[in-house]
Amino acid sequence: MKIESITLREIQMALKAPFETSFGVSHHRRILLVEVVADGATGWGEVTASETPGYNSETTDTAWHVIYDFIAPSLIGKNLAAASECGGMLAAIRGHEMARSGVENALWDAEARLKGVPLAKLLGGTLNEIASGVSLGIRENPQSLVRKVEEELQCGYQRIKLKIKPGKDLDYVAAVRKAFPGIRLSVDANSAYRLEDAAHVRKLDEFKLLMIEQPLNWDDIYAHSKLQSRIQSAICLDECIHNARHALTAIELNACRIINIKLGRVGGHSEARRVEQVCRTHSIPVWCGGMLETGIGRAHNIAMSTLAGFTLPGDVSASKRYWNEDIIEPEVEVTSRGTIHVPKTPGIGYSVKRDRIEQFTVRKNHWSDRRPFAQTPASGTAASAP
Repeated sequence: MKIESITLREIQMALKAPFETSFGVSHHRRILLVEVVADGATGWGEVTASETPGYNSETTDTAWHVIYDFIAPSLIGKNLAAASECGGMLAAIRGHEMARSGVENALWDAEARLKGVPLAKLLGGTLNEIASGVSLGIRENPQSLVRKVEEELQCGYQRIKLKIKPGKDLDYVAAVRKAFPGIRLSVDANSAYRLEDAAHVRKLDEFKLLMIEQPLNWDDIYAHSKLQSRIQSAICLDECIHNARHALTAIELNACRIINIKLGRVGGHSEARRVEQVCRTHSIPVWCGGMLETGIGRAHNIAMSTLAGFTLPGDVSASKRYWNEDIIEPEVEVTSRGTIHVPKTPGIGYSVKRDRIEQFTVRKNHWSDRRPFAQTPASGTAASAP
């Protein structure tokens, strides 16, 4: 599988509604898309880095830099037996998992298209549909949150996740649990608490939560092991887990009972499969987290979620929850039973709307094994790169 060309684009899309977490409020997304052509087959990937280094140390701009200066030049023209070899070819790059993931996942899509199989099957997935949940941003008051939860439950979603932070936690969760005593309910703190807050976090136990996601520092597995021993609710780790080694460490330290797998955070499908295998071996359930992706990133999440270890509903929801119009067709839809059907066509299983992507593109670079790459700045004036 020879990598014939790589195209990197930044697109900008407005969210249908603001999304608030403990990091802040998002109104729009700056998203990097990677298009790879290998042996004549086109594959697409999405870089899930945020605009600011809040979730992790990567941003849209750092990912652009790493792909532009290191990843694309090192891969163009190279031959791979399979997309799974990409990680080894980029081993000299420490960190920058989201940048690497965007490129590797595009290669997985291309390989699946070359082989004429759905990406889910190439990954080893076994499910024909996946369970879907939603992640709800912090609302202005508990009553508004209850109304939003009711709306999402009417759409069929099987699990509700509430973003929380100090001052907007107990009253909000209590209101939702009182209104909907039987639903699968979890919370996500995005590292908003400290170990000294254990007594406060323990008050969440009364709400019989499915999990408390990443309550403590984003890079501290050990502190989570201390907190898990002091509370009844299951801790789910997210930001702490960048690879299978981290997952095994967390499991052996009893730092969590559930792990969230995000493709970007772990560096792509290859490492995601290794994390899933470690967790399944140790009977730790996993689920797929979301990063406000477009349909391209969402399609990759769907494929990954078909692996056997993904036994809990993930954050893979319908396109229409975030976008007035997505960049794929058909758009991702959720059934009345709260499930998403897994595509059966080759690759990611969705068609990419090139015209819409070009409409949102603000910068673009192209690498080819036949000629030097060219840059198209945001102004639209083409320039040759050095």
